[in-house]
Amino acid sequence: MSVEQTTARTSARAARQAHGSVPSRKQLRNDLAPLVKRSTALAIALLLLDLGLYASALAGALLLTNPLLKLLSALACGFVIGRLFIIGHDACHQSYTRHRGLNRWIGRIAFLPSLTPYSLWEVGHNVVHHGYTNLRGFDFVWAPKSAEEFSAMPAWRRGLERIYRSGWAPWLYYLVEIWWLRMFFPSQRHMPSRRPIFFADCALALLAGLTWIGAVVGTAAATGQSVTWLLLVAFVVPFIFWNGMIGFVVYLHHTHTSIRWFADKSAWSQSNPAVSTTVHLTFRRGFGALMHHIMEHTAHHLDMSIPLYRLKRAQARLEQLLPGRIVVQAFSWRWYFDTARACKLYDFAAQRWLDFSGQPTLS
Repeated sequence: MSVEQTTARTSARAARQAHGSVPSRKQLRNDLAPLVKRSTALAIALLLLDLGLYASALAGALLLTNPLLKLLSALACGFVIGRLFIIGHDACHQSYTRHRGLNRWIGRIAFLPSLTPYSLWEVGHNVVHHGYTNLRGFDFVWAPKSAEEFSAMPAWRRGLERIYRSGWAPWLYYLVEIWWLRMFFPSQRHMPSRRPIFFADCALALLAGLTWIGAVVGTAAATGQSVTWLLLVAFVVPFIFWNGMIGFVVYLHHTHTSIRWFADKSAWSQSNPAVSTTVHLTFRRGFGALMHHIMEHTAHHLDMSIPLYRLKRAQARLEQLLPGRIVVQAFSWRWYFDTARACKLYDFAAQRWLDFSGQPTLS
């Protein structure tokens, strides 16, 4: 067992042994209420900054002649798409500005580079994920399979699950399981409700994608570049990087050896899921700020109305209010791959992680 896992388990054990009752969600939200204050000017400034960064990175991928610089620009473009998505995510929660209509417009604009339909994300994320975080049968985001479910899968699907949870394929998981199946013109199986706004937002995402591809093809023709090469570097690479970024982030938010998943709704509701089902990942060198503080995730799940530009303060205050009760994990690649090796399947009765053969991975 790694040092990181041992430390995390010791922290979790101390949390379980902490004395005193946990304040209710209402009490905690009341304490954090001053941090719900929104600034429209700051929100607009952040949006314009990221749109400018996106345009600059995409222009570099399109127009630079050095292949390495083009690739670096493409990767930067994918990262900024992720930053814009976080802004759209906040706007979709109505936490970005004080104006509901403006939030909806900002959300749709910020979601366009990631080709994300606003209304479908709103239902899948706000209603399902936030409403039932880590509850089996409801929350579908990185929901682990039981040993019985895994063994009942056809061979190809078991192989895909192995790839998803290898630690190397968060991009594939998000691309297939979230974006393709549940966001981009989803089938009735994955989205039984067929609201007109869902189709309209999917059409808007499709138009954004076609415009992006058209701009790449047009630039290739105008500059004498290979269409195939330019599509790869200025469309495929940023889009795959963005999918990897969001798949990686949501995996880290709710997958940890000290975080439980539930099959019983009553047990889940008694676990104080607003603060017990998420991880606060900490990073060095200001990386959290580059990610718009989305890793201060416990505070976000407790109160979705706290804007991203106040999440750092909210998370710090929450950890003062609940000492030893929140899973705080210093990120390292060693810890990440240790977690990926430990968290394959889940025993919902015993609430412990299993490997793909059904054996517990932690003593």
